[in-house]
Amino acid sequence: MPARNKLYFASDFHLGAISYASSREREDRIVRWLDLIKDDAAELFLMGDVFDFWFEYYTVVPKGYIRFLGKLAQLADAGTKLYFFKGNHDMWMFDYFKNELNATIITNELEIERSGKKFYLHHGDGLGPGDTAYKLLKKIFRSSICQWLFARIHPNLGIGIANYWSRQSRLEGGRTEHLRAHQHEWLVKYSNELLKTRHYDYLIFGHRHLPLDIKLSGNSRYINLGEWVNYNTYAVFDGQNLDLKYFEKVQEPVAAL
Repeated sequence: MPARNKLYFASDFHLGAISYASSREREDRIVRWLDLIKDDAAELFLMGDVFDFWFEYYTVVPKGYIRFLGKLAQLADAGTKLYFFKGNHDMWMFDYFKNELNATIITNELEIERSGKKFYLHHGDGLGPGDTAYKLLKKIFRSSICQWLFARIHPNLGIGIANYWSRQSRLEGGRTEHLRAHQHEWLVKYSNELLKTRHYDYLIFGHRHLPLDIKLSGNSRYINLGEWVNYNTYAVFDGQNLDLKYFEKVQEPVAAL
């Protein structure tokens, strides 16, 4: 059996979107990927928007995703450390995955060092310049008052409203994002600002929905993990190198500059 020594990063599965059939096909694909990595994954970082909507009522969670959650349980029981980042679609995670999978729940950023390499990890929503309307909404949605009020709504109605909201997602219809000039890529801007005060070897994000690998100053790299509706991309760190890879596709990152 191979040594359990690799770090894996993935984001934006958006399980539950675009339709039930689409989500189930994507879930099966993700489970095949988890099968591929299960023997050598020391740590698995799921960096937000794993679900197109998630809310943990005190006694109820959204139904579905049983194959995916079962595979995560298998990895956790075998010794893989799991991390769930709150994204803009699944920010209402509380302690369910902590209790069931011994996962660490990350609300904002996580800074780690592994094998002498420094990592800055964040889903990516609400960072960088602009987007003031979303930043305000994020503060409201993450407030304890908003969460308490939503928990008072019956799950049938509450999850129905949330699913309707999610259907306005930019992933609907399989739409893909387009790479902007680097000076207009807001997470590149944000990464460059961070690097003015501290060095990171890798700054890894989701949210942008494009697989990106961009060289920054000081041998740092900005990595965006893409999404699993169109790209099926993930990153893996083997202790020396970090690579952005495609699962069941042969492609190059949108940017490897």
